[in-house]
Amino acid sequence: MNELTTQQTICRLFAELFSYPTAELSQTVASCTALLRQERPLAAASLERFDDFLQNQTAARIEEVFTATFDLQPVCYPYVGYQLCGENQQRGMFLMQLNQLYRQHGFVAGVELPDHLSTLLRFIGTLAPQDCSRELIEDGLLPALAKILQGLEDGDHPYTDLLLSLQSFLAATVDTETELPAAGRQKECCS
Repeated sequence: MNELTTQQTICRLFAELFSYPTAELSQTVASCTALLRQERPLAAASLERFDDFLQNQTAARIEEVFTATFDLQPVCYPYVGYQLCGENQQRGMFLMQLNQLYRQHGFVAGVELPDHLSTLLRFIGTLAPQDCSRELIEDGLLPALAKILQGLEDGDHPYTDLLLSLQSFLAATVDTETELPAAGRQKECCS
């Protein structure tokens, strides 16, 4: 697997981890951790701590914590547009641009809104052009993750490690990518 394919696979695995917990959650964490160990050891270490939490909980408790964290606390809503713009017209424009981008690349957002972490990660992990992925990560995902982490305030919260793992992985991904020549860059995706 080449580096780009591995990064895309990791993005798709993180997309599953930020979706409502299923019976496959532990297997998804294990798969993601295995790939991260090769590519991003710091991100793997955070994900291993999240796995420790999972191993000591019932499925019902994991679902309860997920819902309480991401559905009931506005400061932790997993919607990039909400984190960046709040609930206003700018977010509406952002959602429209994402829908247009998804259509342009033949991507189906699914049941979540287009700015949900899991939706953006699936897009980056499947059909997003590399320059667009970089822009979505730098200007959308990383600032939104920083705000969500601030909202948790409690460093002992079980989802802090999952968020830190994703943040570390994405930051390292954009830091190591090579810049495209100016002629090859397009601002089509989020402008």
